[in-house]
Parts: sequence; C-alpha cells; structure tokens
Amino acid sequence: MAITDRQTAALALAHALSAAERGLPVIPLTARKLPALPSPHRNDDHRTVCRGACGLPGHGVHDATTDPAAVRALFAAAPWATGYGIACGRPPHHLIGIDLDVDPTGGGDSAVSLRRLALHHLFTIPPTVTVLTPSGGRHLWLTGPPGIPVPNSASRLAPGIDIRGTGGYLVGPGSVTRHGRYRFAPGTAGLPPAPCPRALLRLLTPPARRRHSVEDPAPDPDRGQGLVRFVLAAREGGRNTRLFWAACRAYEHGYGDALADALTRAAVRTGLTEREARATIASAARLFRC
Repeated sequence: MAITDRQTAALALAHALSAAERGLPVIPLTARKLPALPSPHRNDDHRTVCRGACGLPGHGVHDATTDPAAVRALFAAAPWATGYGIACGRPPHHLIGIDLDVDPTGGGDSAVSLRRLALHHLFTIPPTVTVLTPSGGRHLWLTGPPGIPVPNSASRLAPGIDIRGTGGYLVGPGSVTRHGRYRFAPGTAGLPPAPCPRALLRLLTPPARRRHSVEDPAPDPDRGQGLVRFVLAAREGGRNTRLFWAACRAYEHGYGDALADALTRAAVRTGLTEREARATIASAARLFRC
C-alpha cells in the first residue's frame, strides 16, 4: 500500500472514531462509497438473509457501531477503506439525511425545491450539521423521534432530493471518494443535528394508502368541496401555493385523484393555466405515493 493510501486510510479511521464519539454508528467505505467489507455469505450456495446475526463483519450498514474497539477492528479488516458511512435511524440520534443534489434534471435545483416545500408546508430547516459533497451538493443532518422509522427514498419528495433513513447511511465528512472529499460546511461542524420539523417528518413518512373494498360506502360527492373553495379564494401570487396545499390535503385523506379535475377547474378560474394546475397537483400526488 502506498504512503498516500495509508494516510487516507488512517484519516478515514480517525474521522470515523470522532463520529463514533458523538454517538454516530459508523462503517468503513470504499472510494466508491460502498461498504468496504465483503459479505461473509457471498459464496453460499443459497442466498443467506443475515443482518449480522452470524457474528461476522461484512453486513454493510448492519455492522455500524459506536464502540471504538469495534470501529478499529472493522477498519483493520478493510485497510483499503478511504471513508466511512454513518448509519441513519439508529439511536441515540435517529439520524435523517436530506441529500440535496446539484441540478439533477438539467433545469432544476434541489435546494430551491426544498425551499418551495418549506413554503408550501410552513416549516423551516433549522441550523444543523451540513456536509458538502464533492459534486457540490449538500447533506443536511436532522434527528427523528424514536419509534418512527423514516424510509429511504430517491427523488420522491422532490426531484434531486434523496432521503437517507432507517437502513441507509450517509458518507461521513472527511471521507475521500473517487470524486473528492466530503467536508463540513463552514460553521456547522460543532452543531448538533437539529430535530426534523414536524411538517417535514409527515412528508417523509406518508400514511399508507387506504385500500378500498366492496364494503366501502359510496364516495361523498361533496367531499373536498371546502378545498375547492379554498383554491377559488386564491389571489395572484398565492394561487399555486394554495392549490398545492389543497391537493396535498386531498391526497393525504385518500381522494386526491377524485378531486383533481375539480381542483384544476378552480385553479384555472383563478388565473393558472390547466397545464400549470395539473403539474402542481401531480407534484402533490408524488408526495403520497411511495
């Protein structure tokens, strides 16, 4: 191993130990941001479902630990590691990672999308640990309440916004990848991860869609008319915001598709085009479809 490789591995271990001291469970990662230790079951004749119960390392995020001796042992078994991952959803922090990509669609900005969501749903992201990625993106660290698992997702919340929750991991600051180094944003290294705003947490843990059965009563034709009136009362500058909020409430309660045409007609009467209205309603629908 070259001197620079040994230095990179030593620094990765040092950063991982520092994170573990803060109560963040860690695992070693390769320069491709993948768990560094191969599965001990990779040569089994049949696929073994094991999350570490066998006692051997090589189970990805399930190996994550805050014990310094165990962290050292994991890195000793993977001297090629150039970084470390931080397991999300684990006590004591129950970390939730908001991964903001840069210009994911060639015309979008995930940071702008997050601000729009915050405006629509009336929440603000508090000052918190922020990690800058080599591509120019950002990871925001938030904490969730115990007992509420947050699922991992990719661009479900909005284009370019990925969520790292239970069973996922974040690349830790100080890690070196093929594209560069992850580092703390200035002024955030000493901050504790901030609690996830309740309104955002509801978006990250959408309720399961209710299955209709033959015993369900016939749909109420007046259901959702209050939301339609809410949209009709919109004034210029707030039309799209009102429509988005109303559509979210409709999908949250299980009748978004049934109300979509009525909401579209109401939005058109306030001055939006039909294309704008349907695009906004479609955005709301994506939030409640896993």
